[in-house]
Amino acid sequence: VCVCVCPFFFLIFEKKNMSLQSIVYNRGELKILNQVSLPLTHEYEDIRSVQDGWRAIRDMHVRGAPAIAIVAALSLAVELLHTSFDSVGAVVEHIRAALAHLKTSRPTAVNLFQMCARVEAEAVELQARTSPALTAAEVVQEVVAGLERMLADDIADNKAIGHYGATAILSGLPSGKQVSVLTHCNTGSLATAGYGTALGIIRSLHSNGRLVRAYCTETRPYNQGARLTAFELVHEHIPATLITDSMAAALMQQHDIAAVVVGADRVVRNGDTANKIGTYMLAVCAHHHNIPFYVAAPVTSIDPSLATGQDIEIEQRSPEEMTHFRGQQVTPTGIACWNPAFDVTPAALITAVVTEKGVIRKQPGETHFDVPAFLAKHA
Repeated sequence: VCVCVCPFFFLIFEKKNMSLQSIVYNRGELKILNQVSLPLTHEYEDIRSVQDGWRAIRDMHVRGAPAIAIVAALSLAVELLHTSFDSVGAVVEHIRAALAHLKTSRPTAVNLFQMCARVEAEAVELQARTSPALTAAEVVQEVVAGLERMLADDIADNKAIGHYGATAILSGLPSGKQVSVLTHCNTGSLATAGYGTALGIIRSLHSNGRLVRAYCTETRPYNQGARLTAFELVHEHIPATLITDSMAAALMQQHDIAAVVVGADRVVRNGDTANKIGTYMLAVCAHHHNIPFYVAAPVTSIDPSLATGQDIEIEQRSPEEMTHFRGQQVTPTGIACWNPAFDVTPAALITAVVTEKGVIRKQPGETHFDVPAFLAKHA
């Protein structure tokens, strides 16, 4: 992996909307903004192979369910464009092996697995095409074009989520009333191709003049909120305040919080949602204080194959993420650690799930969502 260290004034924003650009792609070339080094250093890494992509995902140089899937896809695109194949079968086998390897990087976010299943199916379909039969080079070009479309599609989806989410939060409020919201972890341009999911909702509220303030948790132990969300909010001049995770209940008690908005790594059939550790705690606090709790996620984060959140595999991270801070040990040697990267929020605590296709709500009197019915209606 080649690392390019960018000075503070280096242009890392899209000129149109000044959103942070975490993924920079031109056909055959992929760079990612190393999120481990933020906010103190801006480092762009060259991703030249599937192995580079796997390592960037596993080491959390890129994170966020949509961004993980996109970087995995584009790392495959780069590798395909720089590899020679003597047959269509060789292309398909290469794709299968690459996708199988990418799926071992991190287990919880479903977007990666759905992308892999879709790309493999497309490759097999292209291999079977007979009228006319395609060459190896043509199959590569077709597959790469599909992988590249994920970038533009994700940004469009995020903007739709922002619109639907802001509308849901403001629904029933007096015309022109401004609101404050609380968010967790990082769900903005750094976690997606651009704009963001939960942070996209905050961005939409702000752009429409309806946001008083966004509160973000530091999000221990990896500090995605303090390092990344705060970074995005400051750079986009969105009024924001950082709190520690343990301050959330007091914030809800003492301040006028209109809603909590979070992202998702996997939403299952009944609406149970896996998201960054600490999300469940926020949902419990929000429920106690009668504050609406919204999950923002693209349809690619929905996994209807799983019945409940108990079926979700939760990634366990290294104890060093808890025992060390920036390489320095901060806990006594020998202390045991439990470090799940995610928790599962029961559907009963979720007000609605906001997607690019609309808002999933429960039927009156129900504690769970009928996610398959929503997907079928919006297929």
